[in-house]
Amino acid sequence: MTTQAEVRAAGEAARATGWTVVVLVATLCGFVAGYAISLRTGIEPGYFEAPEAGGYGVAPSGPKMSEELKKYYEGLVK
Repeated sequence: MTTQAEVRAAGEAARATGWTVVVLVATLCGFVAGYAISLRTGIEPGYFEAPEAGGYGVAPSGPKMSEELKKYYEGLVK
């Protein structure tokens, strides 16, 4: 005869195995879907050579700061 503790342990093991299978299948499906989308869309030519943001030192030249504004900001530092 099987005890209640053994039945509960078997149920918990089956539940854990079920969730493990669900997570693995979802991960595999996500990878396959991402790979398929990436395979069809690709990347634009020159994507990796383009600067990403001005913070990297490659900012496009914008309007220059006037001398009056420079002096104002220097005065704030003092």
